[in-house]
Amino acid sequence: MDIMTGLLLLVIGVIAGGYGTIVGAGGGFIFVPALLILLDMDPVIAAGSGLVIVLINSFTGVLGYAKQKKINYKIALTIGISALPGALLGVWLLQAYSSQYFYVIFATILVGLGIFLFSKNSPWEAKRLSKKQQTERNAPKDVWFIPLGLVMGILSSYLGIGGGWLLVPILIYVFHVPTHRAAATSILSLCLYSFIGVLSQLYYGNIDWMTVVFGGIGVILGANIGVFLSQRIPGKVILQMLSVVLVIIGVRMYFQ
Repeated sequence: MDIMTGLLLLVIGVIAGGYGTIVGAGGGFIFVPALLILLDMDPVIAAGSGLVIVLINSFTGVLGYAKQKKINYKIALTIGISALPGALLGVWLLQAYSSQYFYVIFATILVGLGIFLFSKNSPWEAKRLSKKQQTERNAPKDVWFIPLGLVMGILSSYLGIGGGWLLVPILIYVFHVPTHRAAATSILSLCLYSFIGVLSQLYYGNIDWMTVVFGGIGVILGANIGVFLSQRIPGKVILQMLSVVLVIIGVRMYFQ
């Protein structure tokens, strides 16, 4: 790997780590598309390497959010542990069914979720969302965190981008968890199940370690910046940040 590519990965890592930590999605949803689009990396290797980046990002973010006492440990541990078998299944699916449809599936999920978040954070939805987030009393029972975790584990390993980009909106809109707490809780869950996914990717040899080294350094720097900035950014803005990036990346991947 030449020095310019390494520097590019470093910069991408800083951006992915900062953004991913703020929105609670890890950095994979930025890092993996960058590998696919800018470096034309094989989707399987991009997913494997991206999952290591997600683990590094989430672990760094957990340390910061723990100090701020924003993590709901009960939710995070339930989802994280439930996601472990899903993470193994996701790696197997990636080995068995990866193809050009990888791009189409990935892009469709990102665009759909981005549009959903953008519409939910429009001015006429702002007051309704604020009222919902004042209480968690009407949220579904905690037992639903178990199947949710299973799905998060599958998506995390198969796409290599974690699952926080989906988990955060679900925690907010379905379980009525306040935005900042949802992002922090998502990061801890992500740290748990991405670890198992990384072990599986190691077994299959789907990791480009030079990519991980340069990208990982950037992600660590970015994650610390993200934890610092998250205290100063309103919850609505965090969701708008997530929605815009998801749509842009998804649209670009259709052309890939």
